[in-house]
Amino acid sequence: MSADTAVDTVAAPPPADPSPGKGTTAPGATGSWTIFIGTMVLIVASTVAMFLPLVPEAIGIAAIVLMLCLTFLRLPVALAMIVPALLGMYALRGELLVESTFKSLPYGQVAEWTLSVVPMFILMGLLLWRAGLTESLYVAGRKWLGWMPGGLAVGTNLAGAGLASVSGSSVGTAYALARIGIPEMLKAGYDKRLAIGAVIVAGLPGQLIPPSIMLVIYAGIAEVPIGPQLLAGIGPGVLVAILFTVMIVIFAKRWAPSVAEEAAAQGPVTWGDRFGSLAKIWPVPLLIAVIVWGMFSGTFTATEAGAVAAVVSLGITFIWKWGKGPFRAIADASVATISSVGGIFFMLVGVEALSRMFTLTGISTGFAELVESMDLNRVTFLLMMMVVYILLGTFMEPLPMMVLTIPILMPTLHALDVSLLWYGAFAVLMGELAVVTPPVGILAFIIHQITKEPEVNQGQEIRLNDVFNACWWFMPMAVVVTVVLIFFPEISTWLPDMASSG
Repeated sequence: MSADTAVDTVAAPPPADPSPGKGTTAPGATGSWTIFIGTMVLIVASTVAMFLPLVPEAIGIAAIVLMLCLTFLRLPVALAMIVPALLGMYALRGELLVESTFKSLPYGQVAEWTLSVVPMFILMGLLLWRAGLTESLYVAGRKWLGWMPGGLAVGTNLAGAGLASVSGSSVGTAYALARIGIPEMLKAGYDKRLAIGAVIVAGLPGQLIPPSIMLVIYAGIAEVPIGPQLLAGIGPGVLVAILFTVMIVIFAKRWAPSVAEEAAAQGPVTWGDRFGSLAKIWPVPLLIAVIVWGMFSGTFTATEAGAVAAVVSLGITFIWKWGKGPFRAIADASVATISSVGGIFFMLVGVEALSRMFTLTGISTGFAELVESMDLNRVTFLLMMMVVYILLGTFMEPLPMMVLTIPILMPTLHALDVSLLWYGAFAVLMGELAVVTPPVGILAFIIHQITKEPEVNQGQEIRLNDVFNACWWFMPMAVVVTVVLIFFPEISTWLPDMASSG
């Protein structure tokens, strides 16, 4: 099966759902009765502790424990935040506070003009996906980059960055690419670890490149301008994509077929084929370029950029699907957008409720004072946060991971003079890195499940250890980029600074 055929026959999951609804555990993580019973004991203990005559900070800690336990048990993340927030408010101030808070909070939190960009960007991604444009990125990457050592892997990786950028879901991107790219690379003679590695990290840089749903949501939580926040992700995103490409080329010298062998396996590719592939994808890079240029030049705001992107994507879908059910594609994308946006906004309500409860307990300011008393500087604190995010990646996807931590960290970030625009790029990068870090990253388990299918593994045995090894090949470079970003924050901030000064 050729790559062209693969993208037409492999059903991809809706990509723009950043999985706001549920926490995620690795396969079998809740299958152990010991772990399940232990988690239930912690839930009961933390709930009881919230109603004991304890200092407010202790109640806040109990709420955090309860929240993490509920998330681990796959309760929808919004509820995992709202339940401890509600119990904490009731324990601290009584029924009147709970009633007054939840009378106005749901509407007040989501009825923000700046958040209107969220459904626009999600609709754009889903429309492009339904039109078949995003899958065609893979075909174009293969045809244009096949001349390079490891060209098929490079094309897969860069196509994944494009897919993740417009879809908003690294899990959805990896799911689709695993079914398309891994079989093609295995048939061409690639080492299975290189084939898996190129797919599993493909979505990482894309989550930093506009239009990034995760950065938009972060901007809403951190109360920073959306346009500059999107620009802050470009530098790190492009840097990660370039370094991953370099690594694949280096690895290909040993673990991939030669350029001639790969060309023979894939068949001849003419310049007509290459330009023909561009004809199927040109709206995607054009949309991204228009969004970035418009925000950088000040031609339009991030909200206006989202509206333009959604309207243009609507027209593109109508044209691309003409004669193939355009109205059905648009309707499906619209319904999926409503579902995704509803989940995200529900989660934002949970974030605000939890943040207000933390304010009552003083745990956020207490954490900032603890960091100050430990005499932690900015670099030490951020290195510590790298470890925290990797641990959270054992049972959570990047978006819930980010929204759960930001309310607690805001006072500390202000105290350490950490740029909130910079931290947005850092948090997204760490969230994506955490879910692929062995031996606990959830994306590794998802990819392993997919590679059990005969049409994907092409008759090769792919063990979980092979997936872990594939992750380890790329993790050092991702960690290096993160550390470089810590020591040289200008990589992220120079573009928004330039835009604001212009």
